[in-house]
Amino acid sequence: METLEQEHQQSRTTTDDRLAKKAKISVPIEIIEEILSRLPVESIIRFRSVSKPWLSRISHPSFTKLHSTRSTRSALFFSAYDPSTRQHHILSAATHGGPVTHLFTVDDVSVCHIKAAEHLNGLVLIGSAKSRAYVVNPSTRKFLLLPHPDPSYIDDINEFTSYCFVFDESRNEHKVFMIRKLGEPTRYEIMIFSLSTRSWRKIYAEPPIGFSWDNMYFPYHHSVCVNSVIHLMFLDGLWSHILAFDLRTEVFSVINFPQGALLDDDDGPCIIKTKGCIGIFRRIGEKNEIHVWILQDYDKRVWVREIYTGPLTRKYSYYPEDFVNMDEIICFPSQLSENVMSLPVYNRKSGCFKSLQFTLGHLFPVSRNFRFYMVRSYDESMVPL
Repeated sequence: METLEQEHQQSRTTTDDRLAKKAKISVPIEIIEEILSRLPVESIIRFRSVSKPWLSRISHPSFTKLHSTRSTRSALFFSAYDPSTRQHHILSAATHGGPVTHLFTVDDVSVCHIKAAEHLNGLVLIGSAKSRAYVVNPSTRKFLLLPHPDPSYIDDINEFTSYCFVFDESRNEHKVFMIRKLGEPTRYEIMIFSLSTRSWRKIYAEPPIGFSWDNMYFPYHHSVCVNSVIHLMFLDGLWSHILAFDLRTEVFSVINFPQGALLDDDDGPCIIKTKGCIGIFRRIGEKNEIHVWILQDYDKRVWVREIYTGPLTRKYSYYPEDFVNMDEIICFPSQLSENVMSLPVYNRKSGCFKSLQFTLGHLFPVSRNFRFYMVRSYDESMVPL
């Protein structure tokens, strides 16, 4: 006959056995994948160490694609230049402000050597002088220094290089499009770098009739990629056009500027990507207006103009640094003050500014002349390099 204590012990053992069996019931990997796909990239990176099956699943291209459709988190990417050390620090931060993350540093460069930064599907292309470029995933903190197109390269002071970041949808592949001017004698080359093959390939494509590479000038915000087509702003004096290079056919075509986008003033136009279309942005200083032309019907070349009014004075810069979305514009950041940088953001609906505060902490020594450049927004992504 069992005592009361023995009955209690047996009951507890039976309960523990049931809980143990329930704990061993595995959650379907599809459910786990669905949950993970909605998490920030930083959390997903930590979960890769849970087990080998989790690592395998998270590293699979299908999960990367799923995460890109589920997660809508955005962040900010920018560079900062320190003239005392001739270094460009590449940084990232949250859209609401706070501490910054140091990604990497480019040594021994001047302030003008880092020319542009274009973001695409969570990756950022940083173009610099002398055929040197980086592709960065700020979310995973990985970066790739592109090899020089010429293994036997010798520094040429006459070289001019312009980069465009593109996505070839027909091949599901990120690429870097490059036009460079070489001399002496002066000649132009068009090349494409494939991130999948890690190699450059020369393109033999002539500009459309009536255009010459000798007259081409790439201003700030000079290119966007939409539907596997690179759109380059071509400036020749007061005349402007858009050169469209189709990655599938490798042929150039011409898109004329919308009426009214070309005005003889100090604030020239820049090309943007908005609402899945290409657009032309310009600030009309005397009217205190922002004009955005959107190419809504690509085949018929139908442009639609939107006008926004707001206090965008020269205090904040001639152009926005980037479009966070159709409502907010990031303007040029301020200088550093006691390790804090203020970033003005203009809301086009309310017509008001807000200031985001970013702190550098003690990531690296900072001088008084520390300046921020190339602020961009990007969508968090698991895209590997």
